[in-house]
Amino acid sequence: MFEWRASRTMKRLDEMLEAAINGTFEESSYDETELSRLESRWKQYLTISEKSLGQAKRERENMKKLVSDISHQTKTSLSNILLYAELMEDQAEPEGGKELARQILTQARKLEFLMQALVKMSRLETDVLEVVPRRQSIRLLAKRAVEEIMPKASDKQITIVCRLPEHAEAVYDLKWTSEALGNILDNAVKYSPAGSQIDVEGKEFELYACITVQDRGIGIRESEKAQIFGRFYRSAQVQQEDGIGIGLYLAREILQKENGYIKVHSREGEGSSFGLYLPKS
Repeated sequence: MFEWRASRTMKRLDEMLEAAINGTFEESSYDETELSRLESRWKQYLTISEKSLGQAKRERENMKKLVSDISHQTKTSLSNILLYAELMEDQAEPEGGKELARQILTQARKLEFLMQALVKMSRLETDVLEVVPRRQSIRLLAKRAVEEIMPKASDKQITIVCRLPEHAEAVYDLKWTSEALGNILDNAVKYSPAGSQIDVEGKEFELYACITVQDRGIGIRESEKAQIFGRFYRSAQVQQEDGIGIGLYLAREILQKENGYIKVHSREGEGSSFGLYLPKS
């Protein structure tokens, strides 16, 4: 008798779990047995979980709308500020006026960069940002990212040398992965000495294609390697440089959404090497 009851209880528990997974659970009896009380508590738990999921979904939708509104409002205002600052710089008197206008323009551009970075971060964390990976050449990715960073590299007389396999392909979203690679290249240019060289190389492995960015910059302290991908983290070595510390964070988050990852090898004073690994299928 005991074995039969135990078997019946286990069978009912299995049915309850299966029904909960399928979203079809209903209490089957309302007596005073232990199994009936367990069914009742299980039903309460599922009801509370369903309400929590519904609340989380509503909050996510509200956050998406808020991020969209903030993005639209700040973009319009900052565009106007930049336009007026440029006009002031063109029309200002040479003695003092042009320098003041130039300072306003510089600060407005910094504010624009900050707002764009914060909006991108918010979109990633609230799943507003949609990554649509497809199979394509990694040379295309490198070409786009390098072209965007070339003006900054030229200002510091930094040479960027690209060596990528002609037919290597990976599965990635071109727009957002260009953003990720661009953030790595931006750091390489920012923290490398003038007149140095940055190498961009591609390699193929069994499951991944990798794009490596090697610079001759300041490098990363061993104690900071575990922190550099943190949101808003900035080393004490670079506090005087422009930036807010979310470039590497965004790069890592974008690659994770594509089932890829980033690895770093570096020694302080000897440069850094960042490898972006993109899935091949």
